[in-house]
Amino acid sequence: MNTALFNKVVHPLRRGLHDLAGLLLPRRCAGCDDVLRSTEQAICLVCLEDLPRARFTDATDNPVARIFWGRAELAGATALLHFDKRGLAQRLLHRLKYKGDKAVGRELGRLLGNELTTAEGMPAVDVVLPVPLHPRKERERGYNQSALIAEGVREALGLAGHGPLLERVVHTASQTRKGRAERWVNVKEAFHVRDHALLRDRHVLLVDDVVTTGATLESCALALQQVPGTRVSVATVAFA
Repeated sequence: MNTALFNKVVHPLRRGLHDLAGLLLPRRCAGCDDVLRSTEQAICLVCLEDLPRARFTDATDNPVARIFWGRAELAGATALLHFDKRGLAQRLLHRLKYKGDKAVGRELGRLLGNELTTAEGMPAVDVVLPVPLHPRKERERGYNQSALIAEGVREALGLAGHGPLLERVVHTASQTRKGRAERWVNVKEAFHVRDHALLRDRHVLLVDDVVTTGATLESCALALQQVPGTRVSVATVAFA
């Protein structure tokens, strides 16, 4: 199509339809449910200012890193936010995980990725991988919330996406009400690397929504570390 014609007719029409949709079905902040401005993404500026940032990225001995001491050798570990019950981080992640708000997942990923770009305690990343769901679980939910976060992280870091290089081969019960030992048994040997060649001698960043005991991330890391030369770091949206 002629560029001049597009700029004169099609582009204004598309913008008008977008504005009309915004009037009829306004986008709302995932944190406070206020109507978003056109310049705001999934989270309004007020909620962005109120985010309970953990500020772990420049400390190699931060609380997330300490979870894995003696369990998995990591190149780096961090989380973007502190998770408190009924707090802002919980509301955002609840919208992502249970309300189908995919936009907030990508936005949280971008925020996490932006923080990593200036992190002194995190080596440069080659590959970003989400913690995978079992295919049956992903079909039930319709998407993997960690994959959406990983998309945002890749965007912020300027990295390309990959196919499912890490897969979950064992369908496990929910981790929510399990203790640390039960969680580890639940996910032990649950993950498998599909293509060793693409990960050999690379620094892999594992991305998830929340870290609590770290059992799932540990199991993923140990599977990835079977690939020669692979270094693994972890980054989550929240630390509980």
